[in-house]
Amino acid sequence: MSAAAAERPGDSDPESLLETAGRLAEQHPGYRVEIIGGILSVTPPPDLPHADVLTELMIPFIAAGLHGKESKVLQGVGVWLPTGPEDYAIPDLAVTDADAGEHLVENNSYDPVVFRVVLEVTSSNYNQDLRTKVAAYADADIPVYVIVNRKHMRVHVLTGPIASDYANHEVYAPGQQVTLPASIGAEVTLDVAAILKAGKPDA
Repeated sequence: MSAAAAERPGDSDPESLLETAGRLAEQHPGYRVEIIGGILSVTPPPDLPHADVLTELMIPFIAAGLHGKESKVLQGVGVWLPTGPEDYAIPDLAVTDADAGEHLVENNSYDPVVFRVVLEVTSSNYNQDLRTKVAAYADADIPVYVIVNRKHMRVHVLTGPIASDYANHEVYAPGQQVTLPASIGAEVTLDVAAILKAGKPDA
């Protein structure tokens, strides 16, 4: 679902896209409102298995010591994007530098330089995670992008951002283990089967 800039009642000046995003976020608690490439999107709250995947993902990052003095493991923290003057995205999960709070840009979104890895768990908007956000995160020079593709039961690991894409795109199936680049601050291995099992909708 998307929305364009709208005029406020009784106001001759149209509100900015960022103002529209803020208004929609207030009107729809729990929805994710983002602006990527100048396009505003509003995503409904995810299902329970989506939340279960996030917990399953957080465990190995925290066990590796990435939630401490040097870095933080965080859900739903906005990253300011260079793709447009008001662009920002809200990844499901991220590992950031511990001092990320000192790098606020605007609208509760932070400089992409503090993000070591971002992770998205697909929902109804899976094409955005697999396409639009690939370009956006690459343009923001975020070194590692992980996608839990619940629709196709795969985990994607993208590394080496270059222009509006990633130089490396590896796809993993259940039964495989994913070891992320040590550049994120520690060695983290993900169990693809366990992650995807957590993300299956309840029968």
